[in-house]
Amino acid sequence: MNIIQKIVFGIKSIGFKAVLETVLSSIYRDWIDFFYSVNLQLGKEDVTQPQKIIVPKMNVRGGRFNFGSTTLEITFLTDDFVRLTWQPGNPPIPYAIAPTDWETVDIQSRATAEGWLLTSRSMQILVHHDGGVDFLDIEGVVIRSHLPPQKVNSSWVHQAQLSPDEHIYGLGEKATSLNRVGKTYQMKNQDPGGSYGLGQDPLYMNIPVYIGINKKGAYLVFFENSFHSKVVFKTDGTEKFYFSGGMLRYYYAFGSVDQLINRYLRLTGLPPMPPKWALGYHQSRWGYKTEKDIRDVVREFKVRDLPLSAVHLDIDYMDGYRVFTVDKNRFPDIGALTDELRRDGIHLVPILDVGVKIDSEYDLYKDGLENDVFCKTPKGVPVKGRVWPGWCVFPDFLSEKGRSWWTRQYPRLLNEGVSGFWHDMNEPSAFVAWGEPSLPIQTRYSFEGRGGTHLEANNLYGLLMNQAGFDALKRYRPNRRPWIVSRSGWAGVQRYAWNWTADVESSWSALRMTLSMLLGLSLSGILFSGSDIGGFSGNPDAELFVRWFQLAAFTPFFRGHSAVGTKRREPWVFGDEVTDILRGVLHFRYRLMPYVYTTAWQASQYGYPLMRTLFWKSAQLSNLLNIEDEFYFGDNLLVAPILEPGIQKREVFLPNGLWYDLWSDRAYQGNQTVVVETSLEKIPVFVREGSVLPMEEEGALVLKIFAPGGENGMEFESTLYSDSGDGFGEWRVDKFSVKRSSDNISVEHQVSGQYVLPYKSYKIELHGIESESIVVGGIARTLTENAMELDELESFVLSLKKLGG
Repeated sequence: MNIIQKIVFGIKSIGFKAVLETVLSSIYRDWIDFFYSVNLQLGKEDVTQPQKIIVPKMNVRGGRFNFGSTTLEITFLTDDFVRLTWQPGNPPIPYAIAPTDWETVDIQSRATAEGWLLTSRSMQILVHHDGGVDFLDIEGVVIRSHLPPQKVNSSWVHQAQLSPDEHIYGLGEKATSLNRVGKTYQMKNQDPGGSYGLGQDPLYMNIPVYIGINKKGAYLVFFENSFHSKVVFKTDGTEKFYFSGGMLRYYYAFGSVDQLINRYLRLTGLPPMPPKWALGYHQSRWGYKTEKDIRDVVREFKVRDLPLSAVHLDIDYMDGYRVFTVDKNRFPDIGALTDELRRDGIHLVPILDVGVKIDSEYDLYKDGLENDVFCKTPKGVPVKGRVWPGWCVFPDFLSEKGRSWWTRQYPRLLNEGVSGFWHDMNEPSAFVAWGEPSLPIQTRYSFEGRGGTHLEANNLYGLLMNQAGFDALKRYRPNRRPWIVSRSGWAGVQRYAWNWTADVESSWSALRMTLSMLLGLSLSGILFSGSDIGGFSGNPDAELFVRWFQLAAFTPFFRGHSAVGTKRREPWVFGDEVTDILRGVLHFRYRLMPYVYTTAWQASQYGYPLMRTLFWKSAQLSNLLNIEDEFYFGDNLLVAPILEPGIQKREVFLPNGLWYDLWSDRAYQGNQTVVVETSLEKIPVFVREGSVLPMEEEGALVLKIFAPGGENGMEFESTLYSDSGDGFGEWRVDKFSVKRSSDNISVEHQVSGQYVLPYKSYKIELHGIESESIVVGGIARTLTENAMELDELESFVLSLKKLGG
């Protein structure tokens, strides 16, 4: 979006008078920063480096190495996961770290000619005399090499060597290709101001964690440093990470990609199990201004047989955009509205912004002043910025007092029956005419009493707002699962909130970029994310909207949303043919809900993303590392969305094994690229051999069994997780083991947990196989059209007649 477009967008969004006020906001920000002498040192080369090791001190988990003016402390958390801390520098307050009891690790250490070698059962670390650090596997192969770090005044520069074949993934929300090598990235949360497209950096949520893969193995690095920073991954084989302050503390893990994500999420926290309704379809639009607008939209969904689980309220529901208020003229009885929607299984989700309007008649503002909970200038007065309500002050979430105060405000809306919250503008964002759209760098935050500036607090702000909101939902709705979707956050935010990619432009290039962004977020520990279907701004044509909708049906957060002033794009606005297509997509998502819900449970239990790259468990296969237009959705589905206009055929690479076209049952041998036909109605989706795909159809649980075509004796496992869909009651896990022998296929079933399944009947469907007979509980039975109803879920044996589909 160029400057003219931004001005026009700003006038449409906030009005001409408010645009002029953004000039004053910019002057205010710049005056504070100039007056209090901002001096950033990012990338400055006036540096000092560690001296030679003096006397190391070893302990049961690692050791401490003295390099004169700097020290390095190494602590093994597990055999394959280690923390390294370079000092001096203020240690980070562990906002990102989840409480964890790490097991005892047996570490051996010895001096070598190069330095000191520390060895666990899984890896080795060599600390060189000059402060360089090599990470080796247990066989002594160097996986990654760190050069001696550089101290830049109060800042640090981390340096590493990259292999020629190195691939880097992660860093949170990045509007670029999946592989980060060859680019420079800013690591500070920032509203791009209007919609964004390919290459925009930085964006709303940056997380200094990444996975590296080279021919020697895969590793993960996480920097526990929230200061503004930038990282450069050069194609010449060097990496530099510049931090503007704080301590240089980072974590290193070595192993398979799934193990790496598990280690990181064990450190920063697994996401909680969401309520089932959150995995359904959400409808939103900036421009639903009244209760009547909401009722009209919901009515259309109902009469057109379009499933709907949630409606989101953008800023228009508030009284003058004052947070935690409701405009009684537009929404005279929001409690009655939530009750009405809930009867149809629809949940209401209001937006919350962080700016508190400066208004002497506004009780929240007055209460915040009395409780002294707002961020301050260096002179000790509340700092201000221009946002939707006008001039605002901002809660200091980096204090327990500030978070608790914010937590206490949620009953204002929870008492009206809303089901969750949409946290926005929490980078934090402020309207400006030039420069960075945020608070002054010299803004002061509590940091639990030790103090700090915006340089360190910026990236933490959204994380801690989400913590306060999550705590509110736990406190005031203890019997329901908290649900929040947030625009901003940092490492650990997955403990509190989902994410979406916010104000992306409406274009084909943005659709392709969105898939790479969502996969990158998955590799950054953000397992529940999505995008505004069709893009936030602009007016997608019918084809782009359909293709975006089809991709979104295989993402965790499935929401339609768009900017004020854009053309309407509810599922029926493009005509009956498109409505029929979108209805089919919506119904498929809800039929697939048992599988989607199971993948959500796996994320909450093991840290497995719902959306997974093709190298998820095959990082050693270099041909998979650059594929970013396909992905696994859960354990058993491979999705190949259409990302260009006018496509009737597309190439799909299928990994090892046998794969079935979900729509036709046609079987394809893997480890090759196949060409598949497509149409506007469908995108290519494939099912892994040996899968038991659970779906719900007309109140029945249908188990779709896709025949294994591999060697005799190969075993395939599938899982079904079930509970009531909310709360913390009974649960149930059904595990299915599918094994083929020369003349039959057996399906073994095991169950744990006490939850009683709610389905009125059970059915099995066979795909890729015809069976002469089926033996259930020792009794031979017949199938009709390759399907049969069961009295209950149990083990059975199929006699082979035909394989291949």
